[in-house]
Amino acid sequence: MKISVKAEYALQAVFDLATQPGGAAVRIADIARRQGIPQKFLELILSNLKQGGFVESRRGADGGYMLAKPASQLIVADIIRHLDGPSERRTSTAGFEDMWKNVDEAVDSILGHTTFEQLADNWKAKQSQYIANWEI
Repeated sequence: MKISVKAEYALQAVFDLATQPGGAAVRIADIARRQGIPQKFLELILSNLKQGGFVESRRGADGGYMLAKPASQLIVADIIRHLDGPSERRTSTAGFEDMWKNVDEAVDSILGHTTFEQLADNWKAKQSQYIANWEI
């Protein structure tokens, strides 16, 4: 499976929104800074994600982007497919067809069962795991 840079940035942006407390609206500039995504490119990506029903936006002083539905309902594969289309299957030489088919199916299965809630929970758990305790 090939994933475009656009889809990778989209995943990072949705992940950023999924990790925000209380589902608050987040400014594009803040997402771009935290995720290292060029802001103009991110604007196009978020517009595309909005059309796909993954995010929504709010105007005004407290405006920005937020998830259109709970992170538990947002699947990684759905966003990749929305931006990149269906995954292309590898063509292979004799003897490798079954192996590559199994690899593609395994990747599709993982991406198709991974939610942004899971990703955010795993990331938060790892972050809290490395808090140093400097007692003397």
